[in-house]
Amino acid sequence: MKSAFRCLLAVGLFCTLCVDAVAAPKSLFYMVESPKSVRSFLAHADKIDILVPTWYGVDAKGLVQGTPDATVMQQARSKGVELMPIISANAGKAGFHALLGDADARQALIAALIRIGHQEGYSGFQFDFEDIDYTDRDALTRLASETAAALHRAGLKLSIAVVPNAPGYFTGSTAFGTWMWSEWRGVFDVPALAKVMDLICLMTYDQNTRWTTPGPVDGMPWVQKQLDYALKYVPKNKLSLGIPLYGYHWYAGDPVDAGTGKERPNISGDYIDYDESLPLAQAHQADIQWDAYEHESWYYFYRDDLREWVFMPDARSFKERYALVGKDDLQGFCSWVLGAEDPAIWDELPVVHH
Repeated sequence: MKSAFRCLLAVGLFCTLCVDAVAAPKSLFYMVESPKSVRSFLAHADKIDILVPTWYGVDAKGLVQGTPDATVMQQARSKGVELMPIISANAGKAGFHALLGDADARQALIAALIRIGHQEGYSGFQFDFEDIDYTDRDALTRLASETAAALHRAGLKLSIAVVPNAPGYFTGSTAFGTWMWSEWRGVFDVPALAKVMDLICLMTYDQNTRWTTPGPVDGMPWVQKQLDYALKYVPKNKLSLGIPLYGYHWYAGDPVDAGTGKERPNISGDYIDYDESLPLAQAHQADIQWDAYEHESWYYFYRDDLREWVFMPDARSFKERYALVGKDDLQGFCSWVLGAEDPAIWDELPVVHH
């Protein structure tokens, strides 16, 4: 009987260890410097594995500018949240192109990241370079490779946020599609970046934007297409799926240009957070609907006899995309941006810090 009891205990312990070994996907959240975004982090730090704040930028000469938020740093350290700040380009397209072609500037950037990373106790940094000409594709990959190698030698990590670009080459037929590839999608060599980066954050959001007609922020068929492409080249333990927390509101803007006084078409699409979107729907008695194809909530209403559209990622759409992360056994998910979310998303996530 004692032997049998010991066996049962051993089996129970083994099963417990097996359950513990199946870790939940890593939760990565972006934070901007607005009070609302900071408050969201402070309130939910126990459910955040990695915080990526937008504290730093680099100019054309490799000078890194920025400073951390002391309150956020204290909370992150007390909770054990990994800090991996963004480094973005703050000198525009031409300035970033100059940085990519200047070996001294690149080395200045790398040296600054190592110094700041050690000084502040960061795990590493995330490159978030967007609106880059596709002809800088190889130069961006070179910068990523140089920086990753140097940071790794210094005991730091490097991740990158990439604009989805399945199938990896240009297939568009419209002027807008050409612009999107040339200015946004084409610069990211996902197969090459996957070889040097510690983590790829796939920005599977903004399928439709202020530049487009109304549509889902991240329709599920489009998300799946981008994820399937990324999985061909990025190991699962290096891939984080983007899940948006904000929506878009499309409406007819002022047709008179404030600067010139001239009239022109002005169809506007603005970011809208959940705490703005829900009251807007209630104020206009809009019927919030679920799109079973796109897997996203949306509604419309009339103002001045004109229809206005809102697409609204909420807790239901978050839950369905979070399920994709588990189904494909990805490293985790990355969500832009804290403060914009439906509060109910936090019910879907486990506590990771106590």
